[in-house]
Amino acid sequence: MISALLTSMATATEAVRGPFGINPIALQLGPLALRWYSLAYLFGIIIGWWYLLKLLRQPGAPMARRHADDLVFYATLGVILGGRLGYVLFYKPVEYFHNPVEIIRLWDGGMSFHGGVIGVSLGILYMAWRQKLDWLRIHDYVACCVPFGLFLGRIANFVNGELWGGPTASALGVVFPAAGSVPRHPSQLYEAALEGVLLFLILAWMFWRTRARYLPGKLVGAFILVYGLSRFAVEYVREPDDHLVQFAARTHLHMGQWLSLPMIIGGIYLILTASKRASRVRTVPADEPDAV
Repeated sequence: MISALLTSMATATEAVRGPFGINPIALQLGPLALRWYSLAYLFGIIIGWWYLLKLLRQPGAPMARRHADDLVFYATLGVILGGRLGYVLFYKPVEYFHNPVEIIRLWDGGMSFHGGVIGVSLGILYMAWRQKLDWLRIHDYVACCVPFGLFLGRIANFVNGELWGGPTASALGVVFPAAGSVPRHPSQLYEAALEGVLLFLILAWMFWRTRARYLPGKLVGAFILVYGLSRFAVEYVREPDDHLVQFAARTHLHMGQWLSLPMIIGGIYLILTASKRASRVRTVPADEPDAV
């Protein structure tokens, strides 16, 4: 009996391993399973917070150090709630309508970046309203920090062997166990490179080498434009979710592409109109010595 149980456990473990034999569960403590995807969120927030504090030490910051803790709290809440609700509404509204209790099962996966963006934006708006700060300029600074989380999240998708691309005969092809024996585009790595590395480099150059941070909306505009274009392009080699295959065939675009179109348009608008908002830049009183 014990032998059969061990064999069953081994088989189950093999079934959930990623493309290179990496278990999606980073640490198992009894019934508590700490997944790589959870760690990606955690470290993305920590690194983003560290980088935000670095940005706030530069001249022209839209808020002081004392506001950063509140911002991280609201942004984290926005990522989790917005990401989950966005996934439910954009990708599986019917399934979750019939099984609403499944909505709170975050550990089973299912997060939408576009929903997370909306959630974070609402969190920033609330905090800016409470503290009487410029919400658009805060968006600029937060946008510079998001690529860390995007990069780690896509790497976690790759480790989990999920959200793979379509079949390919190129040398870049990867065999994902859950997708059969056909080599597929590692679209998660494409997105990690574009949404994580490239996007970070563009925003870092704009922040540190230009006066973009003094033009409200320019940095966040660049963020949503580059992200939208990157996501739109990668979707062409990314396999749509099973329940969205017919939607993609019917509309000729994937759900991710439809959701990215407003980001592309909004990004272009914010960049082109940023110079008109230069007069909104105000100096925020620094932290008191005992408030640090």
